[in-house]
Amino acid sequence: MSAPALAADSLSAGYQGRAVVRDIDLEVNAGEIVALLGPNGAGKTTILLALAGELPCLAGSVRLFGQPSRDPLFRRVRGGLGFISDDRPVVMGLSVRDNLRLRRNCLDAGLALFPELAAHLDRPVALLSGGQQQMVAMARALALEPRILLADELSFGLAPLVVRRLFDALVAAAANGVGVLLVEQQVTHVLEIAHRAYVLRNGRMVISGTSAEVKSDSERLETAYLGGAAGAGTPRPAP
Repeated sequence: MSAPALAADSLSAGYQGRAVVRDIDLEVNAGEIVALLGPNGAGKTTILLALAGELPCLAGSVRLFGQPSRDPLFRRVRGGLGFISDDRPVVMGLSVRDNLRLRRNCLDAGLALFPELAAHLDRPVALLSGGQQQMVAMARALALEPRILLADELSFGLAPLVVRRLFDALVAAAANGVGVLLVEQQVTHVLEIAHRAYVLRNGRMVISGTSAEVKSDSERLETAYLGGAAGAGTPRPAP
């Protein structure tokens, strides 16, 4: 059996030497969509940043394509990792065309993914809707043909039809062999496309399994969200 595209082994990570997440074990295989769920403040973004190389591991390790990695983000990107952060990583002052040209071979590949961007090529990205900006960010990430993609809160603040377009692009990428780790708050929607899911609470994994298993364990899922993280809100899974 081939090694996972991405794996964390007993990973602890945080800020200024203080762990926010502890003893995290997870893996993402090629061609698989894995959801990372949990209430606000549970540590989901911290895990993504550590997996991407933006945060150092305080304990444990990260394996990328079967090999331990301590590389920074830019080297992991060169090695086949794609990363879409929660702040829509686009250059607001540049046009759609110039944003897509910032990455090699990105213009044609990006328009193939999201043809609706063709009508906006010469508009500054700052003038686009949030959904269109997210399409530009995803086009840039996927056009590099990553082997593993990390995505943080793609759907935040977006209309359902736009979210469906973004999720469809992830499904297509996975069908082409890309492993996807997706942080999301829209629990029900993301479990429709994910193969497996992990649920985080207070910096620790409390549930893992196939999407069907996680959906069927509604009592534990609700408990994880209602428990939340100290000082955080208590959002319920989306209906």
